[in-house]
Amino acid sequence: MNDLLPQDAHLWELFENTAQSVVQAYGFQQIRTPIVEETRLFARAIGAVTDIVEKEMYSFTDSMNGDQLTLRPEGTAGVVRSVIEHNLVYEGPKRLWYKGQMFRHERPQRGRYRQFHQFGCEAVGFTGPDVDAEMIMMCRRLWDDLGLDKIRLELNSIGDASERAAHRVELIKYFEAHADQLDAEAQRRLHSNPLRILDTKNPAMQELVTNAPKLLDYLGEASLAHFNGVQKILNHNNIPFKINPRLVRGLDYYNRTVFEWVTDELGAQGTVCAGGRYDPLIETFGGKPTPAVGFAMGIERLVELMKTAGEPAPGNQCDVYLVHQGEAAQLQAFVLGERLRDAGLDVVMHCAAPTGAGSFKSQMKKADGSGASFAVIIGEDEVANHTANVKAMRDEAGESQQSTVPFDGVVDFIVDHITDGGEEHHHFHVHDENCKH
Repeated sequence: MNDLLPQDAHLWELFENTAQSVVQAYGFQQIRTPIVEETRLFARAIGAVTDIVEKEMYSFTDSMNGDQLTLRPEGTAGVVRSVIEHNLVYEGPKRLWYKGQMFRHERPQRGRYRQFHQFGCEAVGFTGPDVDAEMIMMCRRLWDDLGLDKIRLELNSIGDASERAAHRVELIKYFEAHADQLDAEAQRRLHSNPLRILDTKNPAMQELVTNAPKLLDYLGEASLAHFNGVQKILNHNNIPFKINPRLVRGLDYYNRTVFEWVTDELGAQGTVCAGGRYDPLIETFGGKPTPAVGFAMGIERLVELMKTAGEPAPGNQCDVYLVHQGEAAQLQAFVLGERLRDAGLDVVMHCAAPTGAGSFKSQMKKADGSGASFAVIIGEDEVANHTANVKAMRDEAGESQQSTVPFDGVVDFIVDHITDGGEEHHHFHVHDENCKH
């Protein structure tokens, strides 16, 4: 597990704000579900014979009442439970998004931790291929907005249950005929979850898997029409993709469209987003038959990718840095700081270190390091004269200009200079109930 440190916080904020903006542009609404759920929820949703349930879940017994509980290893199960419990699709289909911590006890890798964060979307109640394509296009827009151009789309269809059952019979026959080439994990999965053998990363089994029966050859008319519908929309909107017949989901509730966004920038484990359709899941949970499709992406992995892509350093820490010397100046600085914040500015006030408040020179060095557009300077003379010295720290001519301004005029002075100067500052905003920050 890892800490999020201040030097990376701007990347997390950039990702989360951008992702939320993108999905809201497509009509998605936020849903928040508990981090802890009953263990049986995940055993039913993910499948008892999976690595997640068998090896990776953090499960425990509630000491108060003996309930079997689990830290959520993924987001879909909790969302589906909530959809059923609150009858969310009673009035029609819903587009939902979530973000938060997930927990899996797996081998740590670059950008992958035992506590990790996901951002995901679930479109519940939609049947056609159009929503599948919309979800994929939404991801593409997010990558574009984040400046990530080294992510590619892989696409497949795993059909419906009857088609997978027919394919499963042939797949088991094929692998049984080549049992001597199967590694221990593949032998364990042969009869419980043979589809997952196709997803092996073992180099010695690649040729065997490549020649295995392909699920696409077993798709019926309806599944093919759905898959072709997705491809048609993507092609019409110039979204490049590769059909990967080995792209599967080992869980029974997935059907038809499955997709992954992958990159070569993060080592062997290159998937940054995975999604697919899961029409049978809500009925499996006891709800009415309801089609659904969703995806999830790991935020840690995408932040790593943003670093690799050379995301810019964080912007200004603040708009205004307050420099002061003496008790009376400090009290006045507090007053001015609140007035500036009331006007929508981000303000950092110099606070004393264990060695004292520091000289004006040392404080101005910190003001410059903060990236502030203005420093407001108050000393004994300023208090006596009811004025402050306002210094423009980022003058285009390279010369810092300083003005003496009455206390009551400091806010208007700074706001006027920010707006009149045409400065596009990402922190600055005006408090208005009709405006967003």
